[in-house]
Amino acid sequence: MKSLLLFSASLLPASLYAATHSITPDDIMRFESLSKPVISDTGTTLAVEVSPDRGDSRGLVKNLTMKKEFSVKGGSKPKVSHDGRYVAFVDKQPLLTTEMASKKEKKKLKSGMVLVDTNTGKELRYERVKSFEFNETGSHIAIWYEAEGKKKETKAKDSDETSKNDIKVDDYDKGSTVELVALNELKSITFKDVTAFNFDKSGKHFALAINNVEADKHELRLVSLANNSAKIVHSLKQQQLGALALSDDGKYLGFTFGDAKQAPFGREYSLSLFNIESGSVTTTPTSKDWTLNRYAALRFSDDSQRLFFGRVPQVSQQIELAKVEKEVDLYDQRIITGQRALRVWHGEDPRIKPHEVKQYKKELKRTYLAVLHVTGNNLVQLADLQVPDVKIQQQQRYALASSDLPYRKMITWAGFYRDFYLVDINTGRKIPVLSQQSSGSEPILSPNEKFVAYYLQGNAFLYEIANDRKINVTKSLGVSFADEDHDYPSNAPGYGFGPWLADDAGLLIYDKFDIWQLNTLSHEAFNLTAGKGRKERVQYRVTGLVDDKDSPTVLSSNQQVLLQGYSDITKGDGFYQAQIGTAGVTKLIGGDYKLKVLARSKDAETVVFSKEQYDLFPDLYTADYLSPQTANRQTDFDKQRRAFNWGKSELVQWTNGDGKPLDGVLIKPTNYVEGQRYPVLVYYYRFMSDRLHSFPQMKLNHRPNFAWFADNGYAVFLPDIRFEVGYPGDSSVQALTSGVQHLIDIGIADPQGVGIQGHSWAGYQTAFAVTKTNIFRAAVSGAPVSNMTSAYSGIRHGSGLARQFQYETGQSRIGESLFKSPQKYIENSPVFYVERINTPMMIMFGDKDDAVPWEQGVELYLAMRRAGKDVVFLQYQDEPHHLKKYPNKLDYSIRMMEYFDHYLKGKPAPEWLKAGEAYTEYKKAD
Repeated sequence: MKSLLLFSASLLPASLYAATHSITPDDIMRFESLSKPVISDTGTTLAVEVSPDRGDSRGLVKNLTMKKEFSVKGGSKPKVSHDGRYVAFVDKQPLLTTEMASKKEKKKLKSGMVLVDTNTGKELRYERVKSFEFNETGSHIAIWYEAEGKKKETKAKDSDETSKNDIKVDDYDKGSTVELVALNELKSITFKDVTAFNFDKSGKHFALAINNVEADKHELRLVSLANNSAKIVHSLKQQQLGALALSDDGKYLGFTFGDAKQAPFGREYSLSLFNIESGSVTTTPTSKDWTLNRYAALRFSDDSQRLFFGRVPQVSQQIELAKVEKEVDLYDQRIITGQRALRVWHGEDPRIKPHEVKQYKKELKRTYLAVLHVTGNNLVQLADLQVPDVKIQQQQRYALASSDLPYRKMITWAGFYRDFYLVDINTGRKIPVLSQQSSGSEPILSPNEKFVAYYLQGNAFLYEIANDRKINVTKSLGVSFADEDHDYPSNAPGYGFGPWLADDAGLLIYDKFDIWQLNTLSHEAFNLTAGKGRKERVQYRVTGLVDDKDSPTVLSSNQQVLLQGYSDITKGDGFYQAQIGTAGVTKLIGGDYKLKVLARSKDAETVVFSKEQYDLFPDLYTADYLSPQTANRQTDFDKQRRAFNWGKSELVQWTNGDGKPLDGVLIKPTNYVEGQRYPVLVYYYRFMSDRLHSFPQMKLNHRPNFAWFADNGYAVFLPDIRFEVGYPGDSSVQALTSGVQHLIDIGIADPQGVGIQGHSWAGYQTAFAVTKTNIFRAAVSGAPVSNMTSAYSGIRHGSGLARQFQYETGQSRIGESLFKSPQKYIENSPVFYVERINTPMMIMFGDKDDAVPWEQGVELYLAMRRAGKDVVFLQYQDEPHHLKKYPNKLDYSIRMMEYFDHYLKGKPAPEWLKAGEAYTEYKKAD
């Protein structure tokens, strides 16, 4: 008998909610969360990674048919066989082992793999596994082992000839062992020196590239999966085999090869096609303009008629540094300057140098897509130097192509744009479709290649390929399809598209709330959700479809679909049913909780989803696709929460200073007493009210842990911020102060005990807010921009991008350049107004911040220090924008709590806050 999902938390036994103790950092470190749930194609087996914030993960396997459950020590990143009989997990090294190992020892530690029989729970463990993959039918698993450690080099003996054993082989050319396991009997075949392998989707074959340069062995081997017999189907002399691909029908094997004597970096490759039935090898056409390199990945189309791969105009060569080899070289200007360390920044460079540096390795690996039409052995170049990016799905005639080359310079200040094209797969001809389209508004090609749909300036458009005609298909619908909450100094994006209908007969289009069904022949659209979305302020979206990026799901003309609905009023979710072609929705379940579809079986009607509230862990449920109301609960990790004190969340609403309504989330402290005032911690970024029913992240990081603060006597306030272009600082302050004042007015907040914490963009808002108001008694600002005039022309070191576009068109919302409106940059910069600050502030930065230059924190610290303000600066060494090292995350979390406890609750200041900490150097570990 299936358990019903629609239960009330109040119906659970009261004993389950009896708190055993208060929350501590140790509890948070040990609290387990679920991630990466997967379900078998048949819908019979569920697997998920269970991991604490600190410590060793474990795998959880549920055989849904036999109702068996298994826990797998050390398991993470699960993969499930097609029929669900087996689950494979990465078997990570224990945390204790890695923590105790020296740096040298850590490099030798490698993960393994554990294979679990879901009928019996029996485990097979494999050590030093690089990767593993089930084939599509689930009959086999391939396990690729790490290469063995490097052996000490031995000098060649005095001889005119060098033995084969003394040949120096590039690591790129070295293979390692692959074990192919037949899952029906758990018998295996082992292959050495494997550099590439591939299954076909039909379940017929397994192909391997075997390369041993020292032995001059370069072989293609093919395994018949029906009887696990292997044979050499092609061998080469002094030709290193590269990429492999098997056609889905198991008829063809594509492979690349190049001169093994050449270094891999500069090696040219050729492409051949092996016919498995006839045993013949066909060499593909060559071109003087294009060749292949080691990055030329191969991929067949689903119908096995086309083989896609990448080519390059020429193979990049390794540049060697000039060397001094004799005395005269000491004065050779060419050699001396050849050892220079110089980067030339030119005003007309397409990319600024830091961005170019960050993109360098990616550009070295860039290939330009080509296609081999198997029948006829016809090769067509699709991408080129002007239009380098081609997106392949399963269309047979056209593909979408794009280029950002004309706009690379303007990325610096204007953001990201592309030109989009249709490229004819048969001829390579390119048809322009869109110019200077926002990169975030990518068009979509219909499955039958009749239309391209795209969004532009508040409307959806349809491009009829055969007629070369563009039609605005939403202009008469009486509603904007632009983002209604867009408050950036740029054109508002759209809400996107849903699935296509069969035979390209229709397309689903989203506005903020409703779903519209477009008839691509008549260009008429009707409201599939019957206008209920806008009327009831519920945002409907199609969900629970099979997730396949290469072959998106196509809906039939009267198909029933599952919708997720998010209420803009209650912030709760629901699942609904709709039918293509018929206006209206039927509610299946819904309420004051958040729902997330997490997985869907490919060959069955099973979906996996979670249900959560602030005080309900997001456990996993399984259900038939259109029957979530009769779901089975598959996990009970909420029992962890029931062991602790826990607060409640509620929606608060107030009116901003300019008369606009705002929403926010109030998390009341545990054991809340009506009428009693509490210290309040304000945490925010932009829109936060949609987190009303979100279970709090049980982690220690750069954010305050809500559950810990609530259990420590704090109310936590998450207000929405709505910005005004040109005045981001002031609009944020208006929302923050009006929201805090509302909490004071309704008797929740202690007016002498309100603190604020924000990171990155919210770190900036925090630093700015305390220059405008004294309502906060303490502030913690993580990674803030403090001086927009200096930050404007700074660099985002993670991407190498300039920061100018963030201010002119992006998050910082100034809307103009520093040179056109310098006063706006000054007025929005807290560093110029530090003398107004009366709030103690703790600033936190990682000194390798890859998003905000950490010198921005130094500027703010020095300015406050010079002005005699109460300031402390936490510089975490070798840390990026978000703390990564666990000791630093724990340390920062503890210091945040101590900081707010002192200033908001009057507890004694810790020694580091009273007197700072002297610089100390520690002995470096071996």
